[in-house]
Amino acid sequence: MLKGISPIISPELLKLIAEMGHGDELVLADANFPGASIGKRCIRCDGHGCADVMRALLTLFPLDDFVAAPMAVMEVPQGMFPEDKAPIWKAFREAADTDLPTAKFEMMEHEAFMERARAAYAVVQTGETALYGNIIIRKGVVRV
Repeated sequence: MLKGISPIISPELLKLIAEMGHGDELVLADANFPGASIGKRCIRCDGHGCADVMRALLTLFPLDDFVAAPMAVMEVPQGMFPEDKAPIWKAFREAADTDLPTAKFEMMEHEAFMERARAAYAVVQTGETALYGNIIIRKGVVRV
C-alpha cells in the first residue's frame, strides 16, 4: 500500500505506467474485449469499471496535450444509442476532465480501433460491463 495512490492501481499496473513514455498508448478495455489476445501486455483490473480506472490513472500521469485527440473510442452502430453515443462516454469525459478538460476524443471504426489497440503499449482489462466501454488513452509529458 502506498500513500496517495488509489487502491484500484495494483503494483503491476503502477509498474507498467511508470515504464510508459510520452506518446505511449494504453487501452482501458471492458470485460468483453479480447485483451489477452490483442495486447502486447495485458493487466487484469477485474471488479472495476473503465472510467474509475481511468480516473485513478489520470492522478498519476497526464493525457497528451501535444496531440489533437489524446483519447479514442470505438464508434457505435448507428441508432444503437441516442445521438449515437455510448452512455459510458459521459463517464470517460468526466474522468478526462480531472486532468485535461480540453481533451478531445477520436471516434474510430471498429477495425481501426482494434489495430490501434494491437499497437498500444498495453491493455488493462477491467470488469466494465457497459457496451462500448473501451477507450485508448495517450500518455503525455509529466511536468514537474
